Amino acid sequence: MSTPPASTRLSLPAHSKDLGGGFTVRRYLPAAARQSVGPFLFFDHFGPVQAGPDDNHDVRAHPHIGLATVTYLFEGAMQHRDSLGVVQRIEPGAINWMTAGRGIVHSERTPEDLRGVARRSHGLQLWVALPAEDEEMAPAFAHTPAANIPALEVGGARLRVLVGEAFGAVSPVAVRSPTLYLDIEMSAGDAFPLPLAEERALYVIEGSVHVDGEVLPTGRLLVLAPGEEPMLGAEGEARVVMIGGAPLGHRHMWWNFVSSRKERIVQAADDWAAGRMTMVPGEAEFIPLPEHRPG
Repeated sequence: MSTPPASTRLSLPAHSKDLGGGFTVRRYLPAAARQSVGPFLFFDHFGPVQAGPDDNHDVRAHPHIGLATVTYLFEGAMQHRDSLGVVQRIEPGAINWMTAGRGIVHSERTPEDLRGVARRSHGLQLWVALPAEDEEMAPAFAHTPAANIPALEVGGARLRVLVGEAFGAVSPVAVRSPTLYLDIEMSAGDAFPLPLAEERALYVIEGSVHVDGEVLPTGRLLVLAPGEEPMLGAEGEARVVMIGGAPLGHRHMWWNFVSSRKERIVQAADDWAAGRMTMVPGEAEFIPLPEHRPG
């Protein structure tokens, strides 16, 4: 089979989003040119940021439906709490997979031991669409410690298979559809062929890498051409992530809600505004529904 030309790749820029308190993220998905890559339909990169003792970057309680959130940290820590009663400290290297299904409410706050001190925060938060038949499944939260994530070396590069399967290594993270998520660290001279998936994209966290000799620009999400098997290489110390998997089709997205049915999003908005969703135990604060309701 011939290799598709690199010109069929798509390079997506970021748009900045202020989450409050001066905490800004760089958002790559969804984009005007592309809603999703495989099942991934939301890609936020936050940090690295140095927070001062008085900075408040807490994310108050808010709802989700029809998706799974995937949180992965490079630095720092978060305290996750949700309406199921789960309380989980999120630390670098672990995968935290929250299935919203028919509805979940959660908060993400600074752990108590890090309040009032200088601290760094750096990580990714992604959303994964659920297959249409699973959108109304029971909500759940699954924490996979860093020590349980498989690690291997390929062409000198150090890979962690966060979700899915690559080079014979299989992540223990349970998924509802074919999904691939890799954390790749490289040094000068490292190179290896990227594993296949139905759809894939690359994103540079730090350093400089090249795809078939072409430098991958920072601040861009590069969607690879279907079927191509390019070589990923590095000229120095670098870190890159790869996402992908099987696409699940178009989804309606509004605020924190995702669904294959527009009327389901309208219902979720009404439920949140009316206080019909189960709140996080012990949480009094919450993010109100935006004034502009879904049509």
